[in-house]
Amino acid sequence: MIRTINNSLRLLFVARTLARHDALFFLDNIDRLPFYLVVLRKIMPVFALGATKSKNLRDGERLANALQDLGPSFIKLGQALSVRADLIGEEMVLDLGNLRDRLPPFPFEKARETIEYELQTPLDELYAEFNPEPVAAASIAQVHFAKVRETVPAPTDEDPDATEEILRDVAVKILRPGIEDAFERDLRLFYWLAELTERYQPNFRRLRLTKIVDIMADSVELEINLRLEAAAASEMAENFAEDPEFDVPEIDWQRTAQRVMTQSRIDGISISNKAELIAAGHDLNALADNVIRVFLHQVLRDGFFHADMHHGNLFVTADGRLVAVDFGIMGRMSRETRLFMAEMLHAFLTRDYWRAAEVHFEAGYVPKHKSLPSFAQACRSIGEPILGRPVNEISIARLLVQLFQVTETFEMETQPQLLLLQKTMVTAEGVAQSLNSEINFWESASPTVAHWMRENMGVEAHAAEVVKDGMALLRKIPAIVTKADGLLAELDAREKALKQDAQNEEANMAAERHNRAGYLVGGVFLGAVAAYLLMLSI
Repeated sequence: MIRTINNSLRLLFVARTLARHDALFFLDNIDRLPFYLVVLRKIMPVFALGATKSKNLRDGERLANALQDLGPSFIKLGQALSVRADLIGEEMVLDLGNLRDRLPPFPFEKARETIEYELQTPLDELYAEFNPEPVAAASIAQVHFAKVRETVPAPTDEDPDATEEILRDVAVKILRPGIEDAFERDLRLFYWLAELTERYQPNFRRLRLTKIVDIMADSVELEINLRLEAAAASEMAENFAEDPEFDVPEIDWQRTAQRVMTQSRIDGISISNKAELIAAGHDLNALADNVIRVFLHQVLRDGFFHADMHHGNLFVTADGRLVAVDFGIMGRMSRETRLFMAEMLHAFLTRDYWRAAEVHFEAGYVPKHKSLPSFAQACRSIGEPILGRPVNEISIARLLVQLFQVTETFEMETQPQLLLLQKTMVTAEGVAQSLNSEINFWESASPTVAHWMRENMGVEAHAAEVVKDGMALLRKIPAIVTKADGLLAELDAREKALKQDAQNEEANMAAERHNRAGYLVGGVFLGAVAAYLLMLSI
């Protein structure tokens, strides 16, 4: 009851904000609304009196503005919805896809307080210089530039062990005060709404809204623990250690904690600034290809990808290296899911729609009682309008979006592990196209995908997999033998115990027979004595 009251009050505030932005339109498209939501829908426009008129904006733009006002949890909800064209339509997907965190910075004193509490050291001892003005303020954290003192080797002929002190530029990311409580409150509301939707809208159960909120909760948990973000950056740096065209900031672990992260400062140009990139002499076409190559290496090769690769998180250094920042939202994919994605995309792009349908059935994404030929026909209806266009207009992201639109017909459940991938692919393709409007995702991706498929799906890969499984079995043989010996010993001990029990039982029965015979003889003897005494008495 308390949960319902708290969530209802929070929902009332949310509805009021949506009403002020004229963004309650989505309720009109839902059948069988609970009575209290019907009443709420009727009275909420009253609270919008005096609000700025936004009738000239599209539905998606009004909803995006409302979500921004509601804070970080709702911005993330909008970002999650921005990949669900099957649920909200392509136009709204585009509008919500433009969501960016825009919040005023919090005071420097709060930043100082957080740093000193987390690192248990005065700010002046941690950093030689610290700029009190943030260079970026988002919904979850803000970033300050600073400098740290480092002692580095400076050998001389006279003193080979000599050192010197230098100043190194760093960026310090600090969580917003109270952000954890804000997320926890809103996630409770999202779970409640997901449960209500699944209860009153059976057709939406296949969308697995509760599971989607689970993924959002997991993502938030990682994003508001900067130590985990630092670990993600470190892991990706290891994955690309040998790549000369991609880099990740170095983490300063001594100045990193749960709510504070210090990393090397990036000296580069934002990938969103085309004019500056051109003026610096960078090849935009090569950069666009590199964005796609790096993304595919993350997804296919590593199964660990940066799931927020928008313009604001990508920079280009003077030597042309692509550098990513902000590793709060990361995605992981199992090898099986990667194999499905690679084969599915390859089947679409080679117009093998039957195979595209088969891999969906093999992966269990389409129920077995559905018709394979019909699903292959649906795949053709998706692929032909897209793949039939000029090569420079083929959009892999659009293909994935269209694929989601057939989910209801074929009772396909939402695959939560693919949601982040779809969102990231749409974003990566958009970044690449902003650098080179003529780029074709498949042409740029083909060498990387083909190489990965040869290594993971060819005859050699299958042979290697058999050998790998065989080696794994060989490694298990000693343990199997040991376990078998133990089992045999246990069986032998049980058999001996059973034999002993049988012998004991037989001995007990013999003793009992002996006792019975003794009792009988004794009884006869006593009876005879009694009879003899009786005769004497007569």
